[in-house]
Amino acid sequence: MGTQRTSFEKLQRDRAKKAKAAAKREKRLAGPEDIDETVDDAPPVDSGGELSAGELLSQIEHLHKQFESKAIDFETFEERKEELLGRLPID
Repeated sequence: MGTQRTSFEKLQRDRAKKAKAAAKREKRLAGPEDIDETVDDAPPVDSGGELSAGELLSQIEHLHKQFESKAIDFETFEERKEELLGRLPID
């Protein structure tokens, strides 16, 4: 007994699915289209003094935006993040 051949419609669906996945992958690898140019306008990370948890979290958010826009490298990002997370008050 022979095997059943796939239908033309199934082949079209499979090709469309692969094309959609490839387009999605390309878009994901291309990165964000609207990179925020105002990332460098935020205040720099404060190296000392008392800050509230909200202020520290906003600085961490700013740090993430800098890294995502490739304004800083991974090592700098990790160093600053560790410093800021170490200063968060834990109750």
